[in-house]
Amino acid sequence: MTTFSDIDEPERQFLFTEQDFQRIRKLIYEHAGINLSEAKQSLVYSRLGRRLRALGLLRFDDYLALLENDQGPEWEAFVNSLTTNLTAFFREQHHFPLLAEHIRQLGQRRQPIKLWCCASSTGEEAYNMAMTMVDVFGSYTPPVRILATDLDTQVLKTAQEGIYPMERVENFPQSILQRFFLKGSGSQVGCVQVRQELRDMISFKQLNLLDESWPIRGQFDAIFCRNVMIYFDKQTQRKLLQKFVPVMHRDALLFAGHSENFHHSADIFSARGHTVYNIADKSLHLSLPPR
Repeated sequence: MTTFSDIDEPERQFLFTEQDFQRIRKLIYEHAGINLSEAKQSLVYSRLGRRLRALGLLRFDDYLALLENDQGPEWEAFVNSLTTNLTAFFREQHHFPLLAEHIRQLGQRRQPIKLWCCASSTGEEAYNMAMTMVDVFGSYTPPVRILATDLDTQVLKTAQEGIYPMERVENFPQSILQRFFLKGSGSQVGCVQVRQELRDMISFKQLNLLDESWPIRGQFDAIFCRNVMIYFDKQTQRKLLQKFVPVMHRDALLFAGHSENFHHSADIFSARGHTVYNIADKSLHLSLPPR
């Protein structure tokens, strides 16, 4: 007779205590605003365990001491390990026609158009914004600049290259593939690369949304900050929303993720559609020099 029993938890290679986990929660919250739940202990062990192996350490306590005493490159590896980078081409697709209509309404009165993709991950969202702008202006060189930022430096490297496995785009209509992608050959067989014209439209930069100030000039016509707020508590969300206002035009749109809402900050942003917002109180808008 076949029977089933509980799967034994694999023996852990490194000493990892509850105190270690709480220290990690505190560090990642203070540095990146990410609020790790208690259920993430196994994920934290798995991802940071790779860093311990790379550094030849045996205890998380030693690794955390290294972090706390050194603000150097290991901090970047620490944050990269714990940030989740889930993205896809045309994810939450209903936003892109709304973006297109918004930019069409601006017409010729505001150029160049400036867009910001706040959590670009491996680049798919930013490239979708660029494809949408090509359609709006009927040109591969529209008067549009897209800033695409992320905390994780590793995913930004992938984003800048714009190279993806063929399976990431296999459900695209052939017309989309022909317009926006190049087919790889040789060492890149089985891959596609986003056309150079779209890549030229985007500037990929490392940026921590929780930094006290952002190296950003001028104001944006739309900001995509999708599936980012879910990692922050309400206080951090509100602080971030307040910081968006001065870098947005009065009529700019803010796009959020499908599971995010800003009811707690209705005095800052009001809903204009499903997960689409605009500045609620125009008096909150701070004057900035012309771009």
